[in-house]
Amino acid sequence: MNTQDPAWLERMYNNRTLVPDHAANLALWAAESAATRAVLPMHADLRYGDGHAETLDIFPAPVPDAPALVFIHGGYWRALDKSDHSFIARAFNDRGICVVVPNYALCPGTADRPVAIPDIVMQMVRALAWTYRHVAEHGGDPSRITVAGHSVGGHMAAMMLGCDWQSVAPDLPVRLVRNALSISGLHDLRPLQRVPFLAGTIHLDDAEARRLSPALWPAPPRGQLYAVAGADESAEFARQNALIQEAWGRNVVPVCELLPGHNHFSIVEALADPSNRLHRLAVQLLES
Repeated sequence: MNTQDPAWLERMYNNRTLVPDHAANLALWAAESAATRAVLPMHADLRYGDGHAETLDIFPAPVPDAPALVFIHGGYWRALDKSDHSFIARAFNDRGICVVVPNYALCPGTADRPVAIPDIVMQMVRALAWTYRHVAEHGGDPSRITVAGHSVGGHMAAMMLGCDWQSVAPDLPVRLVRNALSISGLHDLRPLQRVPFLAGTIHLDDAEARRLSPALWPAPPRGQLYAVAGADESAEFARQNALIQEAWGRNVVPVCELLPGHNHFSIVEALADPSNRLHRLAVQLLES
């Protein structure tokens, strides 16, 4: 392992190169998401804030007081969209769970409207605050919100579990996020500063990389996080997955696993598959 070598880091973190047929996964997500939106009741493009891309989709629960799942998509803070991930809602909605899928602005933005990782994190804070205040209108129980995320979404899911919500607004509860699921999550951002294909978009300095790394935070005093990655992912993604359990301890992170047969893209499909262990782990968090 050479975390100072840009070429090595490029091999470890460039998932589209690591999975040559990733385009088939992305096409499947888009097709299944369109099919999901065609059959499930939903409220699209609700605004959770006044900023760019501050919208979310809700797939309401069929009965009141249901657990709520907020899913944050990946894409290295610079790609993909909530509309690519609607397919995740169907299996959870079938269990009576309210599903919320927020969007966020993408790095680097434009000259007139630049976007950096701290901006996106604060957008997710606003999305979660909105969800707490409004999810009951859509059948969700505001005291049973679980956040799941993939890749950089996993990074932000961990951050949401560790957020000091009462410093955000006095009406928010200490435990706004009940539990979290980090799927192929990035928990220490410092190596990403030296990844060549990211250099022109995310612009992380040393202080920011440390401040935005949940593995460098104290363990949250409440709630649990499950950390799961694919066994076919790079050594760095396996290390990042294990790192959050090492940092926060087994009481806070009791599940830390690599799922056999899954790469960085197919593991998202596993979340939507009721027969898969990853889906069952998510349900366990939601229903605990």
